[in-house]
Amino acid sequence: MFPAFTLRYARLPEHFFERFDPIPVPAPRLVAFNRPLAEELGFELTQFDEAQLAEWFSGNAVPQGAEPVAQAYAGHQFGHFNPRLGDGRAVLLGEVTDREGRLRDIQLKGAGMTPFSRGADGRAPLGPVLREYLVSEAMHRLGVPTTRALAAVTSGERVFRRVPEPGAVLTRVAASHLRVGTFQYFAARDDREAVRTLADMAIERHYSALTPELTPELEKGERYLALLEAVSRRQAALVAKWMGLGFIHGVMNTDNCTISGETIDYGPCAFMEAYSPTMVFSSIDEQGRYAYRNQPWLAQWNLARLAETLIPLLHDDPERAVELATEVIKRYESLYEAQWLTMMREKLGLTCEEEGDRELAEAFLEALAAGRADFTLGFRRLAEAVEADAPGLAELFENDRVLQEWLPRWRERLAREDVGREEIAARMNAVNPLYIPRNHQVERVIAAAAEHDDFTPFEALRQVLAEPFTEQPGQEAYAQPAPPTERVFRTFCGT
Repeated sequence: MFPAFTLRYARLPEHFFERFDPIPVPAPRLVAFNRPLAEELGFELTQFDEAQLAEWFSGNAVPQGAEPVAQAYAGHQFGHFNPRLGDGRAVLLGEVTDREGRLRDIQLKGAGMTPFSRGADGRAPLGPVLREYLVSEAMHRLGVPTTRALAAVTSGERVFRRVPEPGAVLTRVAASHLRVGTFQYFAARDDREAVRTLADMAIERHYSALTPELTPELEKGERYLALLEAVSRRQAALVAKWMGLGFIHGVMNTDNCTISGETIDYGPCAFMEAYSPTMVFSSIDEQGRYAYRNQPWLAQWNLARLAETLIPLLHDDPERAVELATEVIKRYESLYEAQWLTMMREKLGLTCEEEGDRELAEAFLEALAAGRADFTLGFRRLAEAVEADAPGLAELFENDRVLQEWLPRWRERLAREDVGREEIAARMNAVNPLYIPRNHQVERVIAAAAEHDDFTPFEALRQVLAEPFTEQPGQEAYAQPAPPTERVFRTFCGT
């Protein structure tokens, strides 16, 4: 039933990881299973065995061919470097080749205390597992590169964090778990060959087919510089997508910055409701380092840390290597700005490019901020205002004066488009979602599952989020911002 494993990471030298078998749990129960993803990965599901899946996805039984390892990595956490982090509660079972020929990691989160554990018990509470399952799958449906959730299993034991909670294990799928922090781990130990090994692996897994300049024939220094450029491009595109959805990651540490360009680790993440560029949700981000508006530039900061690890590979002259790397990191700004503007044009229904589009987009964000309007619905209902006033849009604003001043400018700009107004509205609705994992809704389903063992609300929300751009009759409540009594202003990591 389980697809065949390849063991690329487990075949690296032993200092890249710690071998670790998951610690069994007393009573595993499968509570969520992503069947479409399983089929995509090559699982044989003609004889669906829920009990067997619960054994595998809890870590009680190691699938044939797997060699579980906890990966080594370091990281800057809120700007402070920790030279030894690593998988403290996760194990990589191995890699499988999916039906499209892509190599995918399969990892268990909450599998027990590993040699990298840092004061916790290596287990995961049910709440964070359900949050990551819902939000990562929603991000996938929203078109954002992300790790995926394959399964969630309750463990039959209690986990103690802020309060006692049911325990659970999440099965996560990723293009890889290579992080900026993975490179930092070996660079901090002056292990240049290990950094080179990681760089070659990253090129092979993520960039060789898409980036011709990364061919093996390329001079080594140019090859690794091209890798840095490629990672920068993907990070710029990724964060622009976050910004277009009002998504706040919450912990953009270098150990949460992937080389593949996927979103990873949905701890204290959140989607904004009332638009505010300074919004912070994470309870551990006391200084606002990872506020919404800071995300593009913190991604650049993380990329600079990756560049530092690659310096010995870029040129024999260290000064010249720094110059080359600095040029790439500086170019990130223009890469991001271009991605952001392309994204905003799409959200505003603009298909051709004009000089004043950036100012037009920024002015709409200012209108949202001035009116304390819901970010998601503000863009969604804008499609209703293409030709005429839209009461549904105006009612989102506590004060719509700035909006009413902006709308004529926007309609004048739309008049110069090459397509009709109906098509403009349809295109806007195809990129501006109606349904997102709103914080209060996620908290509701977690409470039902954790306190009453009721996963019906979880399944209902999951189904709505599977079609985020399509209006679903009878599901209007899922599109609404939180009522005042349920507004969420702080989110917690859960680790």
